[in-house]
Amino acid sequence: MSRTIAIGDIHGCSIALEALIEAINPQPDDTIIPLGDYVDRGIDSKGVLDQLIDLRDRCNLVPILGNHDQMMLHAREGRSDFQFWLNCGGDAALDSYGSTGKLDLIPRGHIRFLEACRSYFETNTHIFLHANYKPEVPVEQLDDHTIRWLSLRDYLPSKPHCSGKIVVVGHTPQTELLDLGYLICLDTGVWKGGWLTALDVESGKTWQVSDTGNLR
Repeated sequence: MSRTIAIGDIHGCSIALEALIEAINPQPDDTIIPLGDYVDRGIDSKGVLDQLIDLRDRCNLVPILGNHDQMMLHAREGRSDFQFWLNCGGDAALDSYGSTGKLDLIPRGHIRFLEACRSYFETNTHIFLHANYKPEVPVEQLDDHTIRWLSLRDYLPSKPHCSGKIVVVGHTPQTELLDLGYLICLDTGVWKGGWLTALDVESGKTWQVSDTGNLR
């Protein structure tokens, strides 16, 4: 039976991602939805993107663009955008490519992967996006700030989305998986000593892996 599995913020933790993928053992009929923030903060953003690109050959991969991934793309547009990215963890991402100062070391394939990421993904029962939503706004009308930047600490929706679907997000680190019934947050802070979390949205099964690759 095919599965629909969402993965929380990875943030350069390639060892955790490798262990998580091994535990999940993706099959060709599975849909895997990483929720964004593949880069920055952890030590191996390059390795994370390499693994996600390879994962496309094993399953139906539907990657969502996070705010850190967006910053990496925008860093090529000018010095101020580049400096903003560095200040938000981009220095760690560039280190994984070999330098804190040379954007041209980032492979074109990594840029193309991020450029092809979606803002959201919708099934019959769930909406998957990076950061947040407004209950009364259809998902296709959500603005960039809400969908990619708005923390659950600043705005926690008090009711379900108008579609009636469960919204699955990352972006706002939690000590444990947050499940409000109508809203689920899978960012459990792997880059700062927490866990990389994945959820099979149909069965409710979860997997959690530390940044050193230990399965919880």
